Amino acid sequence: MAEGGRIIPAMHGRQEPVPDPPHEVELAAALRAAEDPKRLAELYGRFSQGEGWFDAMMRRVLFRAAARQVGDGLQVGVGVGFRHWETFEIGSRVFIGAQAYIQGRFDGTCRIGNHVWIGPQAYFDARDLVLEDYVGWGPGARVLGSVHTGLPIDVPIIQTDLEIRPVRVGKWADIGTGAILLPGVTVGQGAIVGAGAVVTKDVPAFAIVAGVPARFVRWREGFDPDRAGRGESQS
Repeated sequence: MAEGGRIIPAMHGRQEPVPDPPHEVELAAALRAAEDPKRLAELYGRFSQGEGWFDAMMRRVLFRAAARQVGDGLQVGVGVGFRHWETFEIGSRVFIGAQAYIQGRFDGTCRIGNHVWIGPQAYFDARDLVLEDYVGWGPGARVLGSVHTGLPIDVPIIQTDLEIRPVRVGKWADIGTGAILLPGVTVGQGAIVGAGAVVTKDVPAFAIVAGVPARFVRWREGFDPDRAGRGESQS
């Protein structure tokens, strides 16, 4: 194993959100009043690929105009895509990396908490998804939030009903690069999901899981499961 690594201070999770400028908030309000979500999405396309500050500002403004809720300091990378962004609730100081895609649903729930960091090329089946505060989401990691029933057997699977199952990621959790969360799972507070893991069942708070399928590796250093079992807070 290579030696010589170094530890540097975290940036995203420690920076407090700065209120968005009044002119951005006012522009978002005017656009919300004038246009529906579909038209706002068309406008977003004009700015989705730009690298400059103006394109970045307009992506933030249009998210604020279209979504149910957007906090201060949202950063939306180049090429970020979505469906049904009118259902999104996004907290403050959220980063969404380049080419991430968020697949909502017209009657769904997509809630992203404060200080969440989402890496590039992430994918979310966000028809019933909650990421709580301070979640780290690795590049290319994915959520699958729905599955076809496969019944009846005498028709193509893609024609069978779709079952939407909630996916929940607790505060402080960290999802590794390329990991996959399958429909219906909950990742507990402060848990770590290893890179490339496939999570098929719930992950306890402060656990570390890895592999395909993901299995328990150990508790995080400093966590006492006996104390947790007695209902004592460790936060």
